[in-house]
Amino acid sequence: MEAQDNSSVSPSEKTIAEEPCGEQVPIPTTETSDVPPDGGYGWVCVACACAINAHTWGLNSSYGVFLAYYLATDTFPGATPLDFAFVGGLSISQALLISPLATYLGRLYGTRFVLLIGVFFETLALIGASFATQIWQLFLSQGVAFGVGMGFLFVGSVGIVPQWFSKKRSLANGFAAGGSGIGGLIYSLATNAMIKSIGLAWAFRVLGMLAFVVNFISAILIRDRNKQIGAAQLAFDYRLFKRAEFLLLLGWGFFSMLGYIVLLFSLPNYALSIGLTAQQGSVIGALLNLGQGIGRPVVGYFSDSAGRINIAGSLTFFCGLICLVVWIFAKTYGVLIFFSLLAGTVAGTFWCTIAPVGAEVVGLKELPSALSITWIVLALPTTFSEAIALELRQAVGDIYLHAQVFTGFMYIGAALCMWFLRTWKIGELQKTAMKKNEAESSTGARVDLVATTSQVDQPSLIKRLYVLERV
Repeated sequence: MEAQDNSSVSPSEKTIAEEPCGEQVPIPTTETSDVPPDGGYGWVCVACACAINAHTWGLNSSYGVFLAYYLATDTFPGATPLDFAFVGGLSISQALLISPLATYLGRLYGTRFVLLIGVFFETLALIGASFATQIWQLFLSQGVAFGVGMGFLFVGSVGIVPQWFSKKRSLANGFAAGGSGIGGLIYSLATNAMIKSIGLAWAFRVLGMLAFVVNFISAILIRDRNKQIGAAQLAFDYRLFKRAEFLLLLGWGFFSMLGYIVLLFSLPNYALSIGLTAQQGSVIGALLNLGQGIGRPVVGYFSDSAGRINIAGSLTFFCGLICLVVWIFAKTYGVLIFFSLLAGTVAGTFWCTIAPVGAEVVGLKELPSALSITWIVLALPTTFSEAIALELRQAVGDIYLHAQVFTGFMYIGAALCMWFLRTWKIGELQKTAMKKNEAESSTGARVDLVATTSQVDQPSLIKRLYVLERV
């Protein structure tokens, strides 16, 4: 059995391995824990997860193109911009709210059953949206039903890739998450072209057929390792709320989503607001997704080498910074192209790193439950983020200025949560080192205890805020 470094197995992971759900039962030291293969069939699962992300989150990313079309036409008489904002918000929030049920059904009937339910609902949603003539029908189809299908597919697949990897976990997760960017790139351009050439209804039907074929094949091929790792598939483990580090993880996600959804859905319409054409707006949305497709594997690679929490926090802050210093001043097509590509590489940092970072914080065994709770909490910002952005728009001048400032500071707030989470992680690593040295000194030969203690002396909270360490 290969030894794993601190980047692969966190102290919390080791603790959870010794404390199963329910009563704490001592585990004999001779028992060996599961070691992920770090490859093999895991790469097939990465490809399947990538394809699923492309045809769930990626497909949903094209809603920015739909939104621009809805706002520019009278397709649904009587509907307001706020109505259309909630359609996009519902598609994401429903995906997250359905997570406890998806987790519960996965425990009872297995991962494939959950994924196939998602295939059914997503296909039904897109085909149903093609027949919508009133706004409430769009709410139920492109909003609620699509969100339910996306939720089952996402929850069923998101925890699988980390189960197959240890040292390459963030890299593999980056490739899988990059599928949403590639899908967003393809479908942002394709959706605009199809609406122009074959109309809105047939654009929905073509998307529905494509999503069915790809998602169905991926659901058949993908495999989990729940039995090998003994994953605790609890839909809602309230004990996690007692852990400050988990609350910081939730804060990071909450604020990230308040910014991310605004970028994802508003950028094509922002292009129209500065005088660009609908075609140019769809290109801007596509380039944002291209940046995500390119950036997420890169983020994953550097997360494994520089530290998962380090990368997650710094790139989240960087995204907020460029929203404030680049997006606000992007008044031409060229500058907006630059911003879209640059922002795309870092805007979805949360989705690229949540599973690996979550494993660092709560451990692999508690990861399904932690993710399930995370999706529920994120339902609130994803529902209202775009609605907030549209309400922040001004009638004259820089129409999107307030929304841009809002987006930038939400990302910065998320980065602050990750900064404090990093501080906690450094403290945990120090505690683990101290316990290890104490155990060695008690079982080995005579050791200078004063020297040993000084080497692993835990720094103060203030020092841990600034200490340079790979976490």
